[in-house]
Amino acid sequence: MATSFQSAASGAAQPFTRMHMRDYIALTKPRITWLILMSTGIGFFFGVSTDWQWSTLLHTILGTGLIASGTAALNQWMERRADAHMKRTRNRPLVTGVIAPAGAFWFAVALSVAGYLQLALGANWLTANLGLLTLASYLFLYTPLKQKTWWATTIGAFPGAMPPLIGFAASHGDLTAAAWALYAILFLWQFPHFYAIAWMYREDYARAGMQMLPVVDPEGVRTARHILVTAALLLPVSLLPSFLSMTGMLYLIGATALGLMYAWTGIRVARERTVLRARKVLLASVAYLPLLYLLMLVDRPSL
Repeated sequence: MATSFQSAASGAAQPFTRMHMRDYIALTKPRITWLILMSTGIGFFFGVSTDWQWSTLLHTILGTGLIASGTAALNQWMERRADAHMKRTRNRPLVTGVIAPAGAFWFAVALSVAGYLQLALGANWLTANLGLLTLASYLFLYTPLKQKTWWATTIGAFPGAMPPLIGFAASHGDLTAAAWALYAILFLWQFPHFYAIAWMYREDYARAGMQMLPVVDPEGVRTARHILVTAALLLPVSLLPSFLSMTGMLYLIGATALGLMYAWTGIRVARERTVLRARKVLLASVAYLPLLYLLMLVDRPSL
């Protein structure tokens, strides 16, 4: 591994082949991108008026997907040395040397520029600038702070919650209370989700020198508390769409049930601070968000 990583770090040009396409796609973290696009779509549909166009939605999804993919690839480029120390990331293309750093960098830059222009020309400049702000804060604040402080997770939650704002701005042209309600939901949802991941892989993060909360809190007391508190806060915040007349009673009841389920996993992990309970939190978070979004769409008033 060390030899291949050193070869990659040299930045020597490597020929592009079909096999490389899969590796370049891996740089974009497609499993994360689909969640970003789902949240962007929700924001878009709650911002639309009666005269919205499918072409605007297409440009928004495409542009967001490109800039999110570019951000993910740049993140891997910046963290390639840390990734080499982690079991869960040591097979990434930049670590193994399948893709040279220079190639990954320019690929990521091209995606990001294309995404910004797609949002600017296909939607509006507010949407494009929100995308750019997301990229900049994620790469230049969150990414380097992971090596310095566990507060990086909180900093990273700000750009992490931007997708609904991007979608809303694309269809509505500005940001209203409805957009910020969607932002607040995604902002709080991230904490139990990412703390659970960090708990499960805390040894990996420690080897990479990343100061995640479970690394500096080996007993898991503060981590469990943060999971429980943020999951509990998410419950009332998730009801905002109903109080803002974005959704009806079905959503109110469903969101309450989902919020209680999510909070219950936080209670369990606070009682039993184990990797198994952290995994349960992660699984609950993965189910929670798509189900909440589905309820929003089903119970959304007609235009």
